[in-house]
Amino acid sequence: MLRSLIKQFNPTHIAVVFDAKGKTFRDEIYSEYKANRPSMPEELRSQIEPLHKIIKAMGLPIIVESGVEADDVIGTLADQASKLGIPTLISTGDKDMAQLVNEHVTLINTMNNHVMDPQGVVEKFGIPPELVIDFLALKGDKVDNIPGVPGVGDKSALGLLQGIGNIDEIYKNLEKIAQLDFRGAKKMADKMREYEEQARLSYTLATIKLDVKMDCSPIDLKPVDPDYSVLQELFTEMEFKRWLKDATDALNTGQQTNQSASTKAETIDKPAPELNYQTILTQEALEHWLTKLNAAKLFAFDTETTSLNYMQAELVGMSFCIEEGEAAYLPLSHDYVDAPEQLDRKDVLALFKPLLEDASKAKVGQHLKYDKNVLANYDIHLQGIAYDTMLESYVLNSVGTRHDMDSLAQHYLGLTTIHFEDIAGKGAKQLTFNQIPLEQAAPYAAEDADITLRLHNHIWQKLSLEPKLAAVLTDIEVPLASVLAKMEQFGVLIDSQKLSQQSQDLAARIMQLEAEVQEMAGEEFNLGSTKQLQEILFKKLDLPVLKKTPKGAPSTSEEVLQELALTYPLPKLLMEYRVLSKLKNTYTDKLPKMINERTGRVHTSYHQAITATGRLSSTDPNLQNIPIRSEQGRRVRQAFIARPGYKVVAADYSQIELRIMAHLSQDQGLLTAFSEGKDIHSATAAEVFNVPLAQVTTEQRRNAKAINFGLIYGMSAFGLAKQLNVPRHDAQHYMDMYFERYPGVLKYMEDSRLVAKDQGYVSTVFGRRLYLPDINASNGLRRKGAERAAINAPMQGTAADIIKKAMLKVDAWIDSLPYDQTRMIMQVHDELIFEIKEQNLIEHKDIIVDLMENAVKLDVPLIVEAGIGENWDQAH
Repeated sequence: MLRSLIKQFNPTHIAVVFDAKGKTFRDEIYSEYKANRPSMPEELRSQIEPLHKIIKAMGLPIIVESGVEADDVIGTLADQASKLGIPTLISTGDKDMAQLVNEHVTLINTMNNHVMDPQGVVEKFGIPPELVIDFLALKGDKVDNIPGVPGVGDKSALGLLQGIGNIDEIYKNLEKIAQLDFRGAKKMADKMREYEEQARLSYTLATIKLDVKMDCSPIDLKPVDPDYSVLQELFTEMEFKRWLKDATDALNTGQQTNQSASTKAETIDKPAPELNYQTILTQEALEHWLTKLNAAKLFAFDTETTSLNYMQAELVGMSFCIEEGEAAYLPLSHDYVDAPEQLDRKDVLALFKPLLEDASKAKVGQHLKYDKNVLANYDIHLQGIAYDTMLESYVLNSVGTRHDMDSLAQHYLGLTTIHFEDIAGKGAKQLTFNQIPLEQAAPYAAEDADITLRLHNHIWQKLSLEPKLAAVLTDIEVPLASVLAKMEQFGVLIDSQKLSQQSQDLAARIMQLEAEVQEMAGEEFNLGSTKQLQEILFKKLDLPVLKKTPKGAPSTSEEVLQELALTYPLPKLLMEYRVLSKLKNTYTDKLPKMINERTGRVHTSYHQAITATGRLSSTDPNLQNIPIRSEQGRRVRQAFIARPGYKVVAADYSQIELRIMAHLSQDQGLLTAFSEGKDIHSATAAEVFNVPLAQVTTEQRRNAKAINFGLIYGMSAFGLAKQLNVPRHDAQHYMDMYFERYPGVLKYMEDSRLVAKDQGYVSTVFGRRLYLPDINASNGLRRKGAERAAINAPMQGTAADIIKKAMLKVDAWIDSLPYDQTRMIMQVHDELIFEIKEQNLIEHKDIIVDLMENAVKLDVPLIVEAGIGENWDQAH
């Protein structure tokens, strides 16, 4: 319903309102209020929490206010919006809401898509919206147990209201009732007189409050970026297969799908320029534009291609813009029937190569890393990338909006752009760009360049007022895009035979596990069938139901199976079956198919504008998720190899987030431990368990490690107790001792929450901002989550900034070397992986470690551990 509403109405502001648990003010007024209603079925109750999670992950604000009903919250917001002149749509099938309708407020019933304005209320009820409360008060409501006046039904209530007026008017003119034309009118005055108190009470109960005190107003309720990684997890668990594909596609392409409301929160006031879009089809027009571009201080640049896969994409055309509203499209290989003659692609690229490779000619684009990769396939090495609108938006506010061009144009410029689907179609029949007629392709492509320049002018103006943010863009993100492009183009070598052998081994083990599970179950069944698995686990074997699905069925999620596996053998085998199946399907089967025929290597895509904290992510393949703790996961890493004559070197920052915690908190205990080179987990154990450092046991160190990392992620005593498998009071004692020994950490945590609440964001050491929209939310769960993020985000974000700075330094050093001595081939979390010539191995490894350790200066030393191997696993 929500997705349909958003698609249909494209709201700039939206809220999803739920009833809070517990009683409301109406229960205090009238103890029998809603007394006839049965309690919520468990099948429905179990759906509430996952529903909240999905809505939150969709980027939609959720409001839950205690002491009132959801209707009262909706009424208050609608009234406030109405007074501001904001058109408001309430999605409901509840007749009570008709009382809120006015010239600014309408209702929609999504069951039949019927929209009700003031005239619609009259047509449906026979009275205007202002008499709906009186109508409900007179006839009562059996569902809510509002008593009304006995003997008054729909017809008599309408007769009274149409004949005399509202309740106050009726009680002033009881003598007129007998003259009205409805059955029982002659005796109705006596009933009205007898039950006046009940009628007045019913009026109060039926009246939706318009003055609920809340922490937000309608203008605050803007949707934010969907969290597609969370949606992917939720849709997998809930088996929303079609929506799962949408979320997965959004993650895989780095493009944001149209699943959340667009916002127009920052539309600019200046008038839009007149459009002058040209199509370059002649040599004369080409030379004219080439002259203009060479003379420009800055120009917007974009490519049009046949694929989102940069290794397979064919260049179809290029577009340019120097002044807002004036842009050109240069088609090069549109090959549909009757396509006009176009300039020769090879000749054009030869002419453009000096301009595109000139570092002194400043360019701006939207996600220029992609364009740089495409041009590299034509031996053009794009230089002079000065700005990137995707990265500008991301640095300005990583969670404020989606960072694709269509969303940015809507958010910052208030413009609806031509979408690719508008000219190419959708699904299996979607055209590639070379098949699209120039009449449609040229305006689309020229608009891309024009909008890019407009976005840059608008967003850079904001960033330039914040020198630290501007530096994050110009000193880190923009130059990093070129470093990542090099890594992507070079790719990584995969031993497909080793993976093929592992796939066979996994297949044998998976079959064995399947047989063992079925033998243990006493029958054959499909291990991939949730329904059959529920039957076996919870009916046949009678295992305890730990959690239910939204439909009320026993959950077989990974979390549930992990807990059951601690006690029961079949879930334990099932867990292994699932892990190995996922490994086989995701990596050992898939990676060999991803080897590029031209290069013989696998080429991932790194995404700079996905995570909220600044960390990089990667897709096709996802290098960040290859397991390291399991033997089979390490076998996958063994397939990442070096060329003959080269070795793999992996350099990893050691305990970087804990070191950043020491720097941020300025806790003397942590600063001293790191400065003296102590093992931080042993040092923490010595402090928390009050034993000499030399006498710390393995278990104590393990517990201290859980405390160190748990606190970084805002873990509670309950969570720590679960992780350590100790009573909650023991876990609380450990935490109390930790904060007693490291008071600076506690102060940092408290200060982070306060700063976040005050300014709405926290910052990394280098000034990257991490906005927390839920930090002052009335919903406790959302607020607590934001508070945890306020503590952790500066550490995660600073770690991301550090490794990015290290990549820039290492890349500059590699560029100074003779060709192909050392290559940076992967970045995974806090680790950089290289392919280094054997004769330079030790020297270059040591230089890389030194560059990484000195990439930035903190108040504690950064330590990098580097290993050498024939493959990634050996080197790690």
